Amino acid sequence: MSSTPSILAIDQGTTGTTCFVISEDGRILGRAYSEFTQHFPKPGWVEHDAQEIWAVTQSVAREAIAAASEAEVTGVGITNQRETVVLWDRATLEPVHRAIVWQDRRTAVLCANLKEAGHEAEVRRRTGLVLDPYFSGTKLLWLLREHPGLRARAEAGELAAGTIDSWLIAKLTHGRVHATDPTNASRTLLYNLSLAEWDPWLLDMLEIPQALLPEVRASSGDFGTTRGDALGLDVPIAGVAGDQQAALFGQGCWSSGLAKCTYGTGAFLLMHTGERIVPSNHGLLTTAACDSEGGLAFALEGSVFIAGAAIQWLRDGLGILGDASESEAMASGLESNGGVYFVPAFVGLGAPHWMPEARGALFGLTRGTTREHLVRAALEAMAYGTSEVLDAMEADSLTKTTELRVDGGAAKNDWFLGFQAGLSEVPIRRPALVETTALGAAGLAGLETGLWSSAEDFLASQGDATRFASRMPADERESLLAGWTEAVGAVKGLAKSGPQGSRP
Repeated sequence: MSSTPSILAIDQGTTGTTCFVISEDGRILGRAYSEFTQHFPKPGWVEHDAQEIWAVTQSVAREAIAAASEAEVTGVGITNQRETVVLWDRATLEPVHRAIVWQDRRTAVLCANLKEAGHEAEVRRRTGLVLDPYFSGTKLLWLLREHPGLRARAEAGELAAGTIDSWLIAKLTHGRVHATDPTNASRTLLYNLSLAEWDPWLLDMLEIPQALLPEVRASSGDFGTTRGDALGLDVPIAGVAGDQQAALFGQGCWSSGLAKCTYGTGAFLLMHTGERIVPSNHGLLTTAACDSEGGLAFALEGSVFIAGAAIQWLRDGLGILGDASESEAMASGLESNGGVYFVPAFVGLGAPHWMPEARGALFGLTRGTTREHLVRAALEAMAYGTSEVLDAMEADSLTKTTELRVDGGAAKNDWFLGFQAGLSEVPIRRPALVETTALGAAGLAGLETGLWSSAEDFLASQGDATRFASRMPADERESLLAGWTEAVGAVKGLAKSGPQGSRP
């Protein structure tokens, strides 16, 4: 039997690693997944053992390759949790500290001090980001400050630092390559979007020796060759992108006005802005993305903190539905939302409001309110939050969203996608294959290795998508949005006026 040319896509996430072997006709020939340990040494601190991440990744990659008996793996693509940072010995490839995860908040005071020193406006101008512990740069500064001897070793060139993609590249190539791509570099607080390089002013502000940092290479390009004992094969690493940008590419969003939303615990939106670096005045981030050839382009990014997590709360916290899949029938069985609005600000409000002190609330409850109304209100809240971020993106970019491409758990819900399309007045496209993060990594690698002749060829390999048109009457849309605006306004008012000491 002849073999099928394929790409190994490594999707290294926050709680586990998934590997796929994806063929040139878009089929998933093999897959494997395994979790790894989460470490919480102090309140607000989150760490991973980088060696364990490597061991798990190596194991599931080999398992996926073994499952794909008909595949001829011709290249590797990597996508990863973005802002997590690793510091390791160049010679031994041994980490000198656990990886500090994107969720970690230990540098909050450091960020506050940098803001008080007046640096945030310039940081935003250069990076498109804000001074927040979320990003990698202050994590790296903390490591060099808190652990004596590391700075001298870093300045001497003995250590290497990078996000998880760089760590995996180093392990796959036996340390021969220390590299990253623009999408990951742009999440560090150290990369100048306009110059497309590490920024000396930023490095100086955060006291980071440039000798630590990886070379920034095109997302679709040469990242070295895997060593045989790493995966059992010698093939090029030919595509790298951070998880959200990989999903953007995997969805075929490589031109201005196309946007994607991943509905998971939260909702993560990116709008492609082409070659334009668009500053945000509406609470969004500006970030690097990929064009149709895997080269440098740009996007706006916004996150709704709670999306699918609201359905999980109704299921696990209140027990009003047995499985998330039941939500579609429960919501569609109602003629309307009955005036019930749910603002699920369990961890505050994200973009475009940015009010961390806000808390969740239900509005419009009557004796006629049923559990179906609560489920529908939770689904509607996802759509309202998404629409708010899309509106902010359009206001910043002065570009109308031409299509919203979706993936994640809620994207399986036809009623919800129809509601989202109507509320946002934007057509929605759901791909046949929803593993768009891994698909993006595979696409970037496959373009470099020649598995696909063009981005359009890659997108066509995914099969037929399902589309949802905007069919909501204008008066209904306006009424729903007015109700949501009132509910959010009430939550924000309570957050501003309520007794601070009563909040957790």
